[in-house]
Amino acid sequence: MPAWTCKPHAELTPTELYAILRLRSEVFVVEQNCVFLDMDGKDLEGQTEHLMARENGALLAYCRLLEPALNEGKAVIGRVITAPAARGAGLGHELMRRAKAEVERLWPGQAVYLGAQARLKGYYAGHGFVPVTDEYMEDGIPHVGMLLSESA
Repeated sequence: MPAWTCKPHAELTPTELYAILRLRSEVFVVEQNCVFLDMDGKDLEGQTEHLMARENGALLAYCRLLEPALNEGKAVIGRVITAPAARGAGLGHELMRRAKAEVERLWPGQAVYLGAQARLKGYYAGHGFVPVTDEYMEDGIPHVGMLLSESA
């Protein structure tokens, strides 16, 4: 059973930050063959929070939560990722449940947005997100903007 933590960027240890950036590079850049600048400056902006699941020193799942004040009044769940070795056990679903709970704890009553890879639209719909944009290309991958339904 992994240990879950959510903390602001200022409280990340160098080891945690390294694990986050390594996993994001492993999946988003290498596995998905997507050349882009992952370190976009948002990891250290405002009240950005980092939600992590760790077990035996390994980062198994992660996402970052961006504050509404810097994102047109919407909290943003982004960089959603499950380590390849941890897939298939429902950890991604737990990550989304916890991400929504953390957003509500941090910024109660705020709208929640995410830019989903289009192939995962159904996955996020299962967590209460509804499409609010047409498909668009981001870093060579089709995406769709989704907003958490108020009834979710």
